[in-house]
Amino acid sequence: MTLASMALPAGLALEQGSEGLVLVGDEKRFGKPLKVDFTAGKVAHRRQFGGGRGQLIAKACGLASGITPSVVDATAGLGRDAFVLASLGAEVLLIERVPAIAALLDDGLKRAQCDQETAAIAARMRLCTGDATLSLATLVAEAGFAPQVVHLDPMFPHREKSALVKKEMRLFRALAGDDADAPRLLEAALATATHRVVVKRPRKAPPIAGPAPQHVIEGKTSRYDLYVHRSLKR
Repeated sequence: MTLASMALPAGLALEQGSEGLVLVGDEKRFGKPLKVDFTAGKVAHRRQFGGGRGQLIAKACGLASGITPSVVDATAGLGRDAFVLASLGAEVLLIERVPAIAALLDDGLKRAQCDQETAAIAARMRLCTGDATLSLATLVAEAGFAPQVVHLDPMFPHREKSALVKKEMRLFRALAGDDADAPRLLEAALATATHRVVVKRPRKAPPIAGPAPQHVIEGKTSRYDLYVHRSLKR
């Protein structure tokens, strides 16, 4: 699919600039153009000073001393969580169902592969475009990937006005919408992961409808619900 043929909500456009692919819209509503950049900014700062394997996502996905599982990020988004896991040594398969977001991700990964500081990390990240809710097992099989852990971060249907303060999130939500099919995605993840499923949620949000998580790792603003099939230590 070419950029020109990619369907986008009214008022949004993908543009190829000198520094990479960007998604642009009304700056008063959406803020600055959106670009995936793994080499600079907050992502680079988190890579250097984020806390290593002491981070909540690393603990939730089972990255402990001597253990580095393979992870499927089935809701890849802008790839930030996947990049953290890959920076800690994990092989990560990123699955993104929105073509425009996947295009931004692909562009960001290609630039990261050409940067000396991030090339090794980007080499552990593989991207495929598809709907994990409908065909997670097929996408994983076609990639020849061993899905020990499946990580999910579905969009939560915020209603409070304060929830859309970040303009970047407004832009992202305009593309991705809310994940009303999150229960079906959880079901697919549970059927695909060999060891555990990890679901990121707002700290006070209810769990996704379905089986109850066996463990919860809670932070200040978010938490991780863990659905464990078996120990990663075996």
